[in-house]
Amino acid sequence: MLWRRAELGRPLSYDERHGGVERVLGAAAMLINGYRREYLRGDLVAGLAVTALMVPHGMAYAELAGVPAVTGLYTTVAAVLAYAILGPSRLLLVGPDSSLAPLIAAAIALTASDGDPATAIAIAAMLALMTGAVCVAAGLARLGSIAELLSRPVQLGYLNGLAIVMLVSQLSKLAGFSVDGDMPIEQGAEFVSGVADGRVDATVVVLGLVALATIVTAARVSPKIPGVLIAVVASIVAVRTLGLVDDGVDVIGALPSGFPTPSWPRIELSTVPSLAVASLGLAWVTLTDTTALSRGFAARTGERVDPNREIVALGASNVAAGLFGGFPVSASTTRTTTNMASGGHTQLVGVVSATLVLALLVGGSGLVEQLPSTTLAAIIIAAAIHLFDLRQLRWLFVARRSEFALCVVATGAVVLLGVLTGLAVAVVLSLANFVRQLWRPYDAVLGRVDGRKGYHDLTRHPDARRVPGLVLFRFDAPLFFANADHFARRVHEILDEADDPIDRIVVAAEPITDIDTSAAAMLESLLDDLEQRGVQLVFAEIKGPVKDRLRQYGLYDRLGEHGFPSTIGRAVKAHVNDHDVDWTNWDD
Repeated sequence: MLWRRAELGRPLSYDERHGGVERVLGAAAMLINGYRREYLRGDLVAGLAVTALMVPHGMAYAELAGVPAVTGLYTTVAAVLAYAILGPSRLLLVGPDSSLAPLIAAAIALTASDGDPATAIAIAAMLALMTGAVCVAAGLARLGSIAELLSRPVQLGYLNGLAIVMLVSQLSKLAGFSVDGDMPIEQGAEFVSGVADGRVDATVVVLGLVALATIVTAARVSPKIPGVLIAVVASIVAVRTLGLVDDGVDVIGALPSGFPTPSWPRIELSTVPSLAVASLGLAWVTLTDTTALSRGFAARTGERVDPNREIVALGASNVAAGLFGGFPVSASTTRTTTNMASGGHTQLVGVVSATLVLALLVGGSGLVEQLPSTTLAAIIIAAAIHLFDLRQLRWLFVARRSEFALCVVATGAVVLLGVLTGLAVAVVLSLANFVRQLWRPYDAVLGRVDGRKGYHDLTRHPDARRVPGLVLFRFDAPLFFANADHFARRVHEILDEADDPIDRIVVAAEPITDIDTSAAAMLESLLDDLEQRGVQLVFAEIKGPVKDRLRQYGLYDRLGEHGFPSTIGRAVKAHVNDHDVDWTNWDD
């Protein structure tokens, strides 16, 4: 039975149900080994619903990425089919994505200054190949969790910055004129100037705003309502019925018929270093988006998805897109949500959708010939509105101002410096924040609160009693080069501020998960200083691996066998017995 329950009440994973080549194929194993007849209707309906999003989204994000609209359809077909074969998730759908398109456009702008569409297509395809190679390598090296290095506040700021970039870049198209600026500030200024100069086309604005209102309203009412499809069809009907092309309304025009054969993109060798750097950024973003989305949907469906296999499949999808003249792809929240809401069960949804898009390219490209550009702009603006997370921004402002500041700086970097530089700034900010938290971690002197077990922070419990002659000191971080001297300073400050002579300092060492060589050298010096002051240093509740480190550094013997009590309570008891201290209630 394909979807039977395991003894613990969860659905069995594909790895548990299948082996050999089927394990390599991932979710496609379901289509090979035991597809259920009752899934067919849901998969077909979901395939139609997803196609209604894939076509306009593919074309819109292609234009946002700086390549012809039809390449978005090539990308969709190749990437979706590749993931359907290799992807481990039953429901996840990949394709052109709003968070990647501005990065692709920035990379193209840096390396294709001649404005030739063929050059832009080749660069985008090479970016897809490079991004895919990075993803495959990361998956094979089992680096599936590397995307977690980008903190949530910084990631939020980066994505909000992307949303602003997307919004500003499409305002002029929504109004019926073009601007020349590359940066959001320039584009915004030119848009305001164009509005002031009367360049706005009222017909185009009405078409665009109606399309935008349709998409946004449908999304808020129910994901089952195909707002994008309704907006696209209504726009095409309006243009054809009213003859708006003759009135100057810009349309995407006829799409090339057919589907390209696989080929290797030809680019200038001098552009490879720049593209390699850009592909690392693209891979980082797509890994972050895809792993988070995959985990979220897997939790809802009961699947267990290996993030490393997910990344390999994602890399293969990017490689496939690049070979067929497409651009980098990522997992799609909108399409995956639509898949679930429409009753999809397997990757047959992706196969159906890709087949329908392919059929459109081969025999129905004329159907979208009169799709107005302002509708594509409306689709992108709707995606930008969805991408900008104001609720989380407000929560962050209330919850933690320091991380809110990091979020705002990341947003500003993207808007003011560009998306590629902004991504680099976001990564640096995330790592810097991580180091800052470890560089000056929280520490506390502990005491006993009457009527409560354990030992508690004196700052939070001023009435707590301190053990005479003893300092209980908790340091909430690993000891490493950046905070080692700070640890030593805090020990001396606490001893200097003590009201009574101190015989022993017990470090509550459970939060200390590692000690590097710089910290070991600090401890050696600190022990010398404490011996001169007649103070013994003890580490309570220290982890076994950290104790092993101290053995390697030669510090274990110096601290002595009794320098590592298993609990704080035992450390206190030893001090009370050794120094005949009048103290009660020392048990854990």
